[in-house]
Order: sequence, then structure tokens, then C-alpha cells
Amino acid sequence: MDGSWCTRLAPYDGAGFHVVLEGSCWLLPDGGPAVSLAAGDVVLLAHGTGHVLADSPADAATLRRAVPFEAWSAGTWPRRPPSPPLSPPLSPPLSPPRRAELLCGKYRLDRSRVHPLMAELPPVVHLPNRVGSNPELRSAIDLLGRELGEQQPGSCIAVPGLVDLLLVYMIRSWMAGAATGVWPAVLGDPVAAAALRALHTDPAAPWTIERLATAAGVSRATLARRFTALVGRSPMAYLTWWRLTFAATLLRDTTDPLAVVARRVGYGTPYALSHAFHREFGTTPGRYRDRAAEGL
Repeated sequence: MDGSWCTRLAPYDGAGFHVVLEGSCWLLPDGGPAVSLAAGDVVLLAHGTGHVLADSPADAATLRRAVPFEAWSAGTWPRRPPSPPLSPPLSPPLSPPRRAELLCGKYRLDRSRVHPLMAELPPVVHLPNRVGSNPELRSAIDLLGRELGEQQPGSCIAVPGLVDLLLVYMIRSWMAGAATGVWPAVLGDPVAAAALRALHTDPAAPWTIERLATAAGVSRATLARRFTALVGRSPMAYLTWWRLTFAATLLRDTTDPLAVVARRVGYGTPYALSHAFHREFGTTPGRYRDRAAEGL
């Protein structure tokens, strides 16, 4: 973008990000304070908050007239709604027009089963560009920018993977700097983190509290006490929640028969999965899959 510009991005079910590759701009989230973004800054809108991007801070009247992003990006609207000048300019501007280059994207997320870590993220996560900070995030940005700019063979495979990595690194960077919060503490605890890693790696395994404690390298009592205190539910209760969340994902995104889904998430029979699924979701797996296919 060059010169004066102002565009609105509507709220959405998902998460979005902006990376300032060149220049500077302002992000003005709905209901939140304005954020000044400089070259190299990254911002994650973890809950799809509606917002305005502009070349400079905007008053309330300008914000109301901000051009919808879809129309603005298609070139069917002027870059910024014109405002009448207060007085004729005394002389031509002495500085060249400002230029900004942004890398923007968004993630589609299932808000009906959001993970507590994602729910805990603030509406706007601003990760300023500081020397030596967040090296993995910087590397992912550089690689993604290069793939998008050069369109090399295999970019159609590389870009989605790098966009997914970008989300991982943005969340890691937030956790590294978070002074408070449940999940930074959970994942910073070696016992709870080891147990979560085991459950997420192989949810279909025949987990018991004894087996999980062995994987975490502690006694059953220590695991139960620390995990429950940090996560807010017992290890086995978390496993049930995660298995059913994973089952919902498989029902929505695959055509696997219910028996296959049941085996993949650790239930011995389709009936056992159906019973647990109905208790958690209030509907049967078949009806859930049908509603997901209809976009409901």
C-alpha cells in the first residue's frame, strides 16, 4: 500500500495474522486500543476480532467509513474515504508517500471445540520485532515471504505448511512472554507437559493413570495432583475430552466409518464411542457428521 489508506476486516470464525514486511501501519481492533505496527512486527488476532488497518490513527468518523477489505483489495473503492480538508495546503508535501507491505492470512477454526490454550489467548497478540527475539518465528516469516514472492516449484505444498508453522511459532512466542495464564504454566511444567504430549501423540493407546505416570516419570499421585491443579481436570478426564474432540474432527473431515473412527480415538466399539459422543455433544456421531456436511 502507498499513501493514504484505510480498510476494515470483518469479524470471522477463526484466527488471523498480519506481518509488516515493510514500512508501518496501525491496527485498530473493535473494542480495543490502537496498535502501532512497525516493520518486522507480527500480530495475531486469535479470536477473529474485527479490525481496521490504516496508514495512521483514524478518528471515529473515518473508522465508520473504512472501506471493506473485499472491495478495497479488488480495487473497486478508493484506498481511503476522502475527508474535506480543513484548509488549503500551504505547500506540496516534503516527504514521499508512505509505503507499507503486509503479509496477511487467516485460519479457519472449529469454534465449537476450541482448545483451552486457544481460548486463553488475548484478542490481539502483538509480537514486536526485536533483535534476537523469536528466531523461529522470524525464520518462518522469511521463508513464507520468499515462497509467496518467488512461486518456486512445490510452493503449493510449502506455503500451507509454513502458514501452519507460523501459527505454532506465534503461540510459542506469546507463551514465552506471557506473565500470567494457565496454559503457559501447564506447558512449562515438565510433568504436565510430558503427560499431554503422550496423550496427544497416541490418544488411542490403552491409557491408565499408571501407564501415563510412567510416561511422565512420576508417581500416580504426583501426576494426578499436578496435572489436575494446572489443567483443571484429571488426566483421564482430559483424555476423554481429547478423544471425543479428535473423533469430532474425524467425523467432520473424513468419510471413515464409525468403527474406524472409534479405533483411531481409543474406543473398542462404535457403540462405546456413540454413547460417549452423545453424552459430550448431545447428538449422535451420524447426526453430527450430517450437520457438519451441511455447514451447520
